[in-house]
Parts: sequence; structure tokens; C-alpha cells
Amino acid sequence: MSQPLNIAVLFGGCSPEYGVSLQSAAAVLRHMDRMKYKPVMAGISQDGDWFHYTGPVSRLENDSWCCAEACAPAALSPSRSHPGLLVREGRTIRRIPLDAAFPILHGRNGEDGTVQGLIELADIPLVGCGVLSSALCMDKDRAHKLVREAGIDVPESFTVRRTDGGILERAEALGYPLFVKPVRAGSSFGITRVTEKSALPAALEAAFAYDGEAILETVISGFEVGCAVLGKDTLTVGEPDEIELHGDFFDYTEKYTLKTSAIHVPARVTPEQRLQIQENAKSIYRALDCRGFARVDQFLTPEGRLVFNEVNTIPGFTAHSRYPSMMKAAGLSFEQVISALIELAVKP
Repeated sequence: MSQPLNIAVLFGGCSPEYGVSLQSAAAVLRHMDRMKYKPVMAGISQDGDWFHYTGPVSRLENDSWCCAEACAPAALSPSRSHPGLLVREGRTIRRIPLDAAFPILHGRNGEDGTVQGLIELADIPLVGCGVLSSALCMDKDRAHKLVREAGIDVPESFTVRRTDGGILERAEALGYPLFVKPVRAGSSFGITRVTEKSALPAALEAAFAYDGEAILETVISGFEVGCAVLGKDTLTVGEPDEIELHGDFFDYTEKYTLKTSAIHVPARVTPEQRLQIQENAKSIYRALDCRGFARVDQFLTPEGRLVFNEVNTIPGFTAHSRYPSMMKAAGLSFEQVISALIELAVKP
């Protein structure tokens, strides 16, 4: 039997979604086929320091992984002739060769093309979306523009910087209620649903706390549907899901606790709507140059119109997250999904 492939699993990071990354990475590690793959765990602290972690997976789940006895300072080598993780052990540097890198990092500096660029610079096979698609999908404004060019409906919107004038007037023309969002952020951080003009300044400040640009967009009536997509040239789609909301929107708390919301897999839609959700998802995935995997989110209006929301290039990956749940409903186990993603990266 051939030796297992060394797969770097990157987790943690400096973004506000650090904790979500730890939970996702732990689930991926628990469902990785150890006969085929040997995980090389590379943890990034909230301060941005890289470590080679050799402790148990359970310490990711309770965020006690970053400790002297299980961590050694590390860095990803950009050398194409000797790609690998460089680990400092006393006065020596040990190189762990890598067959692929699997970033399980959410938000800025992990899902926006920055880490992907480092991995691609070293010519290490990358699990998931590359630099361009990662950057585009993190940018709500530019993603919407490209998806509109692909012939798919998007919400009406405009972007602003803190120093721009006339924001109140433009918001009035767009109409209330509206959403104010950071252009580049994940997990619903900095997002506010605004119903009247007086609440707009505070909503803008909340968005600017996460990014230098904010996007103001119309609220789309109806409910959100998601679709998991896997592949490069030939695409596999999961069973679409549906978010049943009992509040204003699917914020950070609801995404990770479901206190008042519910997720239905499969979505409670007609067979025709199910097919259209999947076809739209594939079109959006290709329009934004995605590869490997992504979750495509849309809104389904009461009139049956589909409107693009966003693409998550590294969606939540716990055993109960939406992406693996949609794939499971389509007949692919979590273990099969992880293996398929790695094989897409390592095979030409």
C-alpha cells in the first residue's frame, strides 16, 4: 500500500471567525481517511503566529491547542523545489513535505485569497478555491456585479466609504428596509437590518468596524436557500437547504446556535425550484471562478424568483454545518466529501 499523503490542515487565524475555524478543522480532521491521508496540523494563533500542532484534535474544540508542549513555531516554505512546512525544533529547522494544503480558515486572511496566494506561490496543491475566486467571493460588491453579468438577479445596492457624502439621500432612494454590510467580512459580522433613516449612521459604523467599505442593499422578501457545490470541470451539487427565520436575518448567533431559526434539508420547494436553485448555483460557481468546493446562497421570493446573496468559499465544516448536511442528503458522507476535495487538489 502506498504511503498516506501529507495534507496540511490550516486552522485558527486572526479573523473574528477564529473560533468557527477551530470547530470546522476539528470535524475535518476527525473525518479524514487516515489510510489515505496524514494530516499535518498548522495552527495560526489570533495574533497571527504559525505553529506545527501535534496534540489531540479535542484541544482544537476547546481552544486549548496553542500550548508549548504541543506546538512548535512554523512557517510555510515558499520554495517550489522544497515545498513544505518549516518547523523550528530547538536550533534546527525541520521540513515536513506537503502533498496538499487544506485551509479551513474563515473570514479575512484565510478565505479572501491571502493564504491561498501563499500556498499557490509555493506550488502546493490547494484544496478549495484559488486566489481570484476567494477574493471575489469575499467582496460582496464585485461578486454581485459579476453574477449580474452572468444573467442572475442580484439585490439593488451601492457601496460607500466613511468619507463619502450623500449617503442618507442615496439610502432614501434605495428604500427602507435595507441591509448595511461590510463589503468584505464573513459570518454576518457587522451586518445590520435598517428600517429607518435614524438608524443608518450606527449601522454604517458597525460595518466600517470590519471593513473600509460598506454596501447598502435592498431587503429581498422570501427566504434563503443554499446549495453545496463540489468540483472543477464536472460539478456535483448537494440537496438545497432552506433557512426558516423567526427574526430579522440569519446573524452570527443564529448561524451557530439556531436559537430561533431552523434549517431544512431538503428545502421545502417544488421540484422545478430545486432544479433551478442547483442550476443557478453552478452558474454562479463558474462565474466567480470557483473550484474545489463552495456554498452558494440565494433568496427565493414569494413570486418564485431567485436572487443571489453570496458565495462562501470555505463554509462551516462541522458535522452539523450546512455544506456537509446538503452533501449528505445528496448521498455523500462527510468522509467521502473530504476525500473527494483532497483528490480534486492532488490529481491534475
